[in-house]
Amino acid sequence: MTKHTIILQPSGRRGQIESGTSVRTAARELGVEIESICAENATCGKCLVLIEEGRFEKYNIDSKRDHLSPVSTEEANYFKRRPKLLKDKGWEVGQVRLSCQAKIRGDVLINVPEESRGNKQIVRKTASERQIEVKPAIRKYLVSMSPPTLERPIADWERLAKGLETSMALVRGAEEKLPRWYELTIDYQCLRTLSKTLREAKWNVTVSVWNDGEVVQVQPGYVEDSYGAAVDIGSTTVALYLCNLRTGELLAAESEMNPQIVYGEDVMSRIQYTIEHPDGLEKLHKAIVSTLNKLLKQAVKSANEQMGKGTNEQGEKLKVEDILEVVLVGNSTMHHLVLNLPPKDLGLAPFVPAIHESIDVKARELGIHINPSGNVHMLPTIASFVGADTSAMLLAEEPHKQDENWLLIDVGTNAELVLGNRKRLVCTSTPTGPALEGAHVEYGMRAAPGAIERVQIDEKTLEPRYKIVGEEEWNRGKAKGICGSAIIDAVAELFRAEIVDSRGRFRKELRSKRVRQGEAGWEYVIAWAEETSIGRDIPITQQDVRQIQLAKAALFTAARTLLKRMNLQSPDKIILAGGFGSYIDKEKAMLIGLIPDCPLEHVYAVGNAAGDGARIALLNIEKRNEIDSVTRKVERFELPTDPEFQNQFMLATSFPHMSEPFPHIAHLIPHRKADPMAKNFMK
Repeated sequence: MTKHTIILQPSGRRGQIESGTSVRTAARELGVEIESICAENATCGKCLVLIEEGRFEKYNIDSKRDHLSPVSTEEANYFKRRPKLLKDKGWEVGQVRLSCQAKIRGDVLINVPEESRGNKQIVRKTASERQIEVKPAIRKYLVSMSPPTLERPIADWERLAKGLETSMALVRGAEEKLPRWYELTIDYQCLRTLSKTLREAKWNVTVSVWNDGEVVQVQPGYVEDSYGAAVDIGSTTVALYLCNLRTGELLAAESEMNPQIVYGEDVMSRIQYTIEHPDGLEKLHKAIVSTLNKLLKQAVKSANEQMGKGTNEQGEKLKVEDILEVVLVGNSTMHHLVLNLPPKDLGLAPFVPAIHESIDVKARELGIHINPSGNVHMLPTIASFVGADTSAMLLAEEPHKQDENWLLIDVGTNAELVLGNRKRLVCTSTPTGPALEGAHVEYGMRAAPGAIERVQIDEKTLEPRYKIVGEEEWNRGKAKGICGSAIIDAVAELFRAEIVDSRGRFRKELRSKRVRQGEAGWEYVIAWAEETSIGRDIPITQQDVRQIQLAKAALFTAARTLLKRMNLQSPDKIILAGGFGSYIDKEKAMLIGLIPDCPLEHVYAVGNAAGDGARIALLNIEKRNEIDSVTRKVERFELPTDPEFQNQFMLATSFPHMSEPFPHIAHLIPHRKADPMAKNFMK
């Protein structure tokens, strides 16, 4: 029977599926649940999927719509009855299919939309509790004016500007340096409705001023609250935080998978996609903006539901149009794609971005559906692949205010590292690939119900224990795959239990049914078929171990390079940031050499520091100036230019390292021996 390569995004699952299998059945075989409540009769429409077309070098496939069976009569009738669905989503028949009807006839990359997923992705980017001094860029002032007369027919804007000058001085204090009325400006979209608003409000209005200089909203009567959103655009996930700009209160937090995953799992793949496809940049830009607009709507809905009758003083419901500012952060590639800037030169030596400085853009120019006069602020980037998310991390953790040397690591498909203190900060980045998040691992998946998230192995019996996402107890529930945190656990445990040696090779002489020769080489079975929901054993394979070795070696070598630049042997403190970094077991991470040796009590996970930094920048305009200043002083090091990189990388592929002692976890691996190969890579 002929088989074809099927790739399902955003879960990252892939496999060889027999020709003629329905997409929904294929997804189930690969551990991805797609909704359906009509017994696959093409009537409920819950199983919609999107077919991506084009050459995808990352996966070495050509995905085409005609690699599926033709649109059936049942499908055609379903979509014919729902023209609004297609129009609202911008889809066309053939691009969108009912997965219960479409049969596989060739290689295909399929995007399963959020609403079609049976098991929703768990996006671990929650906001942390932080004390933030509230000094937003948006300030509100009550302005009362006398109406124009024939004797004083002053234009509406000039009349408002003069009244605003008085109100600003009264609120802020006459001694503060504030613009004179003729220095104030008004956004064009706001100007268009000004005359009507002033007259309906009988010349008593609340004026929202951005950055003490531009009027962006005029509302009738007295209105206290303003609203803004902070967004962390990660390569894998997008997290949005809706805030009250007057109180600093977090009103709602929403998150979703980054839809750009369909076009590439890492930043280089997405850059390459924009180079190879004439409409690539537009597709990637529209995909992320569409998700931002969706999250904004969800956040407003959640805020209204939480507050019952409303979120403002008048008891009126909050609307998306009430949001006056959005602060965005993301790595340099995400930065360019959301701003619709060609990222081509980011991916080519000497890897130069279009801009390093922070930037303010009108939301309407980007297609972000907040108040049409609203502002979008993007924090500065630092280096080619050290982006605005790292700037936000610095703002949240403040290593530039410390005496100790802190090593900050944002772990993801691309890892960013910053080391230093108040005197000096150095940074670099390295691609770690999607293996740490479950992709490129045989049974890897991202965090979702059914994913194994923790693994332990008994060193005597070599039997495993595992915990599944969504289950309170260990060894409960049906496993579907293994996510990033458990992959780290599993490889560390394989090494600790001496199932693999320091070079990652399976010990073939072991007498355990768990250690066996599989179809693609040696492997260790974590869950037997009867313990899974996919009806197949879930192992960690030799190739999986190799993928983790490459990822962890890249990260460790980057850290070691920075330590050498600072003449340090180890950092005083290690901070693991990011949703994934927060769920890594720090002992297991050090055991495989993912992070440098350090007292374990000095290793901290801080959650989504980039998202926290974005909130800080949203709520305090002075912090924007601070981070602009700090980022200009950070020294950047590009790893490819380091002549020692290759040798250091080879040393770091071993567990935990070919030559470094790792005294703080040495007691866990008493069997560890000196590697005679180390001298070949040391100078």
